[in-house]
Amino acid sequence: MKNFIIFFVAVIATVGAKAQAGYNYYQFGVGGGASYMRGYTNIPRQDSKIGFNANLIYNYNPYLPIELELQKGQLSGGGLTVDKDMFGRQYTNNFLAVYLHADVHLGSFIDYGNGWFLNVVKNFYLGSGVGLLRNNNTVQRTNVIVANGPLFYVFPGKDKSTNISIPLRVGYEFKIFDSYDEPGWAIDVGYVHNIVFGEGLDGYDDPTSKFKNNAVNQYRQITIGFKYFFGTTVAYNKLVKEYGF
Repeated sequence: MKNFIIFFVAVIATVGAKAQAGYNYYQFGVGGGASYMRGYTNIPRQDSKIGFNANLIYNYNPYLPIELELQKGQLSGGGLTVDKDMFGRQYTNNFLAVYLHADVHLGSFIDYGNGWFLNVVKNFYLGSGVGLLRNNNTVQRTNVIVANGPLFYVFPGKDKSTNISIPLRVGYEFKIFDSYDEPGWAIDVGYVHNIVFGEGLDGYDDPTSKFKNNAVNQYRQITIGFKYFFGTTVAYNKLVKEYGF
């Protein structure tokens, strides 16, 4: 009799789990990735570089991840000849940044159970957040192009500084489902444009009375990342995995 009761309970549990198949998602995750980045500063010529990031993820629901992201990257630009910068300015910024951001997927708003097209577009997202960026610049601070200004004029600014940054994010997440029909992994591709407040990104704080200095510092990232989800599973109010699509 005891064995029969255990068997009966196991069957009920299995049926209950199957009934939730496709609805469940993991609450937590970790991730990492790379980005192709470029600065937009008062130096006209900018280089493109590779940066890296690591993420801790909390899934408020399958279509609203909240992430704490650590970035390490390099931005550079300018040069010592007039074709690269008219004053011979040049910088290299080996920066560290930490961001807290959230991405809202289209699946939060649409009824994607009605066809294959909506099931495809449900994983597009927009996001934003806030971050701190620690600049560590190596800067050429003197004018070396005598035809364009006083020789050895010293450009003001700081080599090391901390700036607030606002990321503007758009992308797409490819969910990969595990044997329980839950999103166990994901591949994320996206574009991020970071608005950086302050003059620390290139290390130059040129006076507007003498030099063009009228734009907010920025840098962009073309990103690809991999995520692994784990922890407690939670049921969503819509199928995360739509069968037949």
